Amino acid sequence: MEETSYDEFALFHENLSEWNLDVRVPTVRRFFVAVDGLRQISGLAWGDEDPEYVLLHGGAQNAHTFDTVALALEQPLIALDLPGHGHSDASPFGGSAIVGHAHDVEWALVQLLSGPRPLVGMSMGGLTSILIAHDRPDLVRSLILIDITPGVNADKARHITDFVNGPTSFDNFDELLERTISHNPTRSVSSLRRGILHNAVQRSDGTWVWRHQRHPKSDLTAPDAGDLWAKLGELTMPVTLLRGMAPGSVVDDADESEFLRRLPGASVIHVPGAGHSIQGDAPLELAALIRRFGV
Repeated sequence: MEETSYDEFALFHENLSEWNLDVRVPTVRRFFVAVDGLRQISGLAWGDEDPEYVLLHGGAQNAHTFDTVALALEQPLIALDLPGHGHSDASPFGGSAIVGHAHDVEWALVQLLSGPRPLVGMSMGGLTSILIAHDRPDLVRSLILIDITPGVNADKARHITDFVNGPTSFDNFDELLERTISHNPTRSVSSLRRGILHNAVQRSDGTWVWRHQRHPKSDLTAPDAGDLWAKLGELTMPVTLLRGMAPGSVVDDADESEFLRRLPGASVIHVPGAGHSIQGDAPLELAALIRRFGV
């Protein structure tokens, strides 16, 4: 399969078919916003009107992970590629430096939004969102965290990082697809194939590499994020935690208890049948929850 055959806007019919969605596909366009000199953040703008929501994906993902959710929401929104992911330029501090990510996203949102909006962050995008909400509450009307808390550590997320930190390249597309299927046995092959097309590129020698692996690793020390639990507890906007209850979730009971201790007025919603990537396992339910809590 040649990379030149890929059209990122030509696959929405698959999302509609897989989830039996009878909705109109809005105008979707890719945009780029300067955040630091020549460095740019990229993203997808759904609809032509002022965005109602901002969506941030997790580590090793990209904005297309929310395609089915965006279709189901039927609202204008923006889904960003975090630095070093998707079509965005790399952060000087590497692909998992949430302080750098937060700074870049803040600069992007200042240019993209006319006022505060509900911010939805999944996994690493959720940790980034906590920093944004804490440092720039003028940009965030409410915060929805998808299967993430500051208590998630390397042990809890090992099944994910083991997959992400696997081979750095693949000889062909089928090899990449086979590895992805083995890691996501409950997902349809068509959805995984679509996800790979959005999240991998074919190099000139015919091999395939994940988009987030195109960038060399940084040798700069990333800024310290500080005490994320304390920063979460200082938030004043409505905050909701969506916790996957199926295998694969990285949030446990201790995380949930600490979350509610820090934010007694926050909401925790359990999503049965969904693991870590609720947007992939239960996108229609996630869309309904975003409508409900993204006030």
